[in-house]
Amino acid sequence: MSGFLWGKKKTDAVPSTGEGIQKLRETEELLGKKTEFLEKQIQDQMRIARSKAGKDKRAALNALKRKKRLEKQLAQIDGTLSTIEFQREALENANTNTEVLKNMGYAAKALKNAQSLGVEDVDDLMADIQEEMEKANEISQAISEPTGYGADIDEDDLLAELEELEQEEFDEKMLDVEVPELPEAPTEPIKDKKKEKSEDDDLRELEAWAT
Repeated sequence: MSGFLWGKKKTDAVPSTGEGIQKLRETEELLGKKTEFLEKQIQDQMRIARSKAGKDKRAALNALKRKKRLEKQLAQIDGTLSTIEFQREALENANTNTEVLKNMGYAAKALKNAQSLGVEDVDDLMADIQEEMEKANEISQAISEPTGYGADIDEDDLLAELEELEQEEFDEKMLDVEVPELPEAPTEPIKDKKKEKSEDDDLRELEAWAT
């Protein structure tokens, strides 16, 4: 009734897959804590039933009844957790598929844009590139060729002139070399030492014979 009085009834915003996954995870965590609590309660009731068995039959039966109720709740929670887990996995797969399809769409658009040039446009572009490369090669060759001063000089003449300069330098060095003075030749005749020794031996032999 209030919806008609105050205008159009507001509709809840549709949550995204990411938000739905997060909510399911929070619910799983909550039910997990509830499961741990129920398991502890079941163990407590089982201890009570064992301790009262044979002593207090009514207390033991009540503990077993509470244990059964707790086990039933635990089974319901386990079933709920399985359903939530299945739903969360379905949402995660859907979210993954959505992202994959979105990225594939972007890639398809990019590929279409990259292939916007026709075959003729590509041929013209390659021809222009080839022409510019040929021009660049011609310019490089023209720059590397010697022109103007020094272009008509014969390299053989330069080598011959260089050899003459090297010979002149060698001659000048030879003129600067000092020749050592030779010792003077002896004026007296050189005595033969072997002959003198032979004569001395003869004299000694003669003197020995005379005595």
